[in-house]
Amino acid sequence: MLKLSKKAEYAFMATIYLASHSGNEYPTAKEIADNYKIPFQLVAKILQNLAKNNIVISFQGVKGGYKLNKNPDEISLIDIIKAVETNYKLTECMLEGGDTSNCTLVDCCKIRDPLVEIQRKIDIMFQETSLKQIL
Repeated sequence: MLKLSKKAEYAFMATIYLASHSGNEYPTAKEIADNYKIPFQLVAKILQNLAKNNIVISFQGVKGGYKLNKNPDEISLIDIIKAVETNYKLTECMLEGGDTSNCTLVDCCKIRDPLVEIQRKIDIMFQETSLKQIL
């Protein structure tokens, strides 16, 4: 079954929370984790990855926390997914540098090409959908 990982789901939740708290306050990882009742350590790691990918900005200190680096309509869902997902593809052989040498079916595979097309369509949909659209 095709589904996003918890990391991607929590990244959407965290960015939605930050989008709804735009202003002079900077929500913390703990605040976001407590609000959604999700593991703090995972939220903190997700926010670090989002910061590394310039989706959020982190602020240190007593009034520290996080805020979105761009307007929600300028952040695509694919940007969020790729910031936290290392293996975002339908099948293992589609991963960057996809190694088909371990696949015993590579010579007779009839599904790879159709699935590559489906992956392309999914990528386009996530690229064309902004964070603002899911607020």
